[in-house]
Amino acid sequence: MAHGTKFVIYAALFGNGLIAITKFVAAAFTGSAAMMAEGIHSVVDTGNQGLLLYGMKRAQRPADERFPFGHGKEIYFWSFIVAIMVFAVGAGVSIYEGVHRVLHPEPITDPFINYIVLALAAAFESVAWWFAWRAFRGQMRGRGLAATVRASKDPTLFVVLFEDSAALLGLIVAAIGLTLSQVLALPIFDGIASIGIGCILASTAIWLAVRTKSLLIGEAADPELVADVHARAAALSAVEHVNEVLTLHMGPNHVLLTISIDARNDLPAGDLEQAIETLTCEIKAAHPDIGRVFIEVEASRLDG
Repeated sequence: MAHGTKFVIYAALFGNGLIAITKFVAAAFTGSAAMMAEGIHSVVDTGNQGLLLYGMKRAQRPADERFPFGHGKEIYFWSFIVAIMVFAVGAGVSIYEGVHRVLHPEPITDPFINYIVLALAAAFESVAWWFAWRAFRGQMRGRGLAATVRASKDPTLFVVLFEDSAALLGLIVAAIGLTLSQVLALPIFDGIASIGIGCILASTAIWLAVRTKSLLIGEAADPELVADVHARAAALSAVEHVNEVLTLHMGPNHVLLTISIDARNDLPAGDLEQAIETLTCEIKAAHPDIGRVFIEVEASRLDG
């Protein structure tokens, strides 16, 4: 894992921890449901960054007899758990607290404290978001946001980016709810804001769960990598035809590669072994993320 990715997560972890404390203090003094929901949101985010760091550490363990292809997919598993945490804890508690305040509204005391906390939280979250966006932008390479997320095999960056984006949006909703509650003297808007924050978290969690589930099941490498491997194999004089090139990400930086080729019938076994060795070394040199290469020699699958 890149050092830059860990820095982004540590920055978010530290920022969310401080923000959570200030939000809970403000909620205790003012009785605001929206601020309580924001505090819960920040606690969940802090725990999620801890889970991502734990997953990154687990994913770095070397291969062993039980896991011959390594533990790279641990980061996918823990990223999926993060999505579940956002949905179950963050969204669930926020919506519950909001519904309770809508049914039983209570006036907010000392609202000025909430505005100070929201302003400080927005400043901290903006800094964390900027670090996450800068790291994520380095992966875009001319692609759009959605295309980059679909192509990314490292969930840590886009998980943190979308968490921080949801946090900033939640702060806006909380500020609107508090303002309406104060200006209109209708504390019900505080509860509505809490429900709105919960809905934002639920939407973010569902999206993250769908994306990380796909990585957990197993995605192929980038089409550009597959095409390059196919071209290199087809260029060998020992190869009559490339039947199939299959890839599987065992982690963000670990690709499992299998190639099926139809070799020339008149090629001696020794020459074929040398050709396979040459192809393997060439592929690994061109694509460092390819950890294991399996080349199968079988008759062409072309019809006729």
